[in-house]
Amino acid sequence: MIQSISLWLAAILAAPFFSGLILKIKAFFGGKKGPPILINYYTLIKLFKKGSVYSSSTTFVFKLGPVISLAASITVLMFLPIAGYDPVFSFNGDVIFVLYVLGVGRFFTIAAAMDTASPFEGMGAAREAYFPIICEAAMFMILIFFYRITGELQLSAYFAGSSTQTLWSLAGAPLVFIVLSFFIILLTENSRVPVDDPATHLELTMIHEVMVLDHSGPDFGLIELGSFCKLMFYSTIISRMIVPFESAIFGFPVVMYIAGLLIVYIAVGVTESITARYRMDKVPKFVLTSFALAFFATIITLEFVK
Repeated sequence: MIQSISLWLAAILAAPFFSGLILKIKAFFGGKKGPPILINYYTLIKLFKKGSVYSSSTTFVFKLGPVISLAASITVLMFLPIAGYDPVFSFNGDVIFVLYVLGVGRFFTIAAAMDTASPFEGMGAAREAYFPIICEAAMFMILIFFYRITGELQLSAYFAGSSTQTLWSLAGAPLVFIVLSFFIILLTENSRVPVDDPATHLELTMIHEVMVLDHSGPDFGLIELGSFCKLMFYSTIISRMIVPFESAIFGFPVVMYIAGLLIVYIAVGVTESITARYRMDKVPKFVLTSFALAFFATIITLEFVK
């Protein structure tokens, strides 16, 4: 248990570092030096030292949004096997619980944006509510895939120990589709290019960023830390799928876990560097691709996994 808690805390503390790696990669492709690799830590410290400013039109819901958003992100990490070790918490059906915890975090983020009575934040909230609907459908299709293979509804059954190695041996080809599907979900849920651009400042084209325009100081710091942890959650799952042999290589599972994370974050940085942000009417089609890939993987699995 102590080891699981230590890895969970380490994942939270390391989340800003890996997100800073994306900035470095994008700067490299742009022929620039880029910000320091620890820029996200500097930003969080600066935000937590400041005070928060609240509009007279907001209520307690506006203050709850950042807190619950961060709480949801760090809570779901507790159920995830970090580096293949047992999670902090695990029970039968926890994978469904995790999906709904993420949904609660999104709900309060949207509610906080709506509470400002800003038309721009309301526009971003509507988009935030729309696109993840497709992601949720894809996530449940992926859940059906894993349940078909393992007969379990626990994240630890999918990603702890040698579980992922077993998944590859049972359904290697369909699992490639699942990895691609989950990567699209990662880009969508974390508002990355080509779905959204976290660096843009044009309200008409923003999704997540436009919802947090009125947050400041520590509140905005909580939102940023929550977004780092949420990206870490999705990246950890993909890392476990693409690097499933931690215990068999060098005897250092954490090292291989970090290597998998580096692959995922580098892939995100490269994708953002070589891909333009899609027009808003093209985004649903791109997100729907994740559902199609997960659906095909599940159908293929039904054919040869008895």
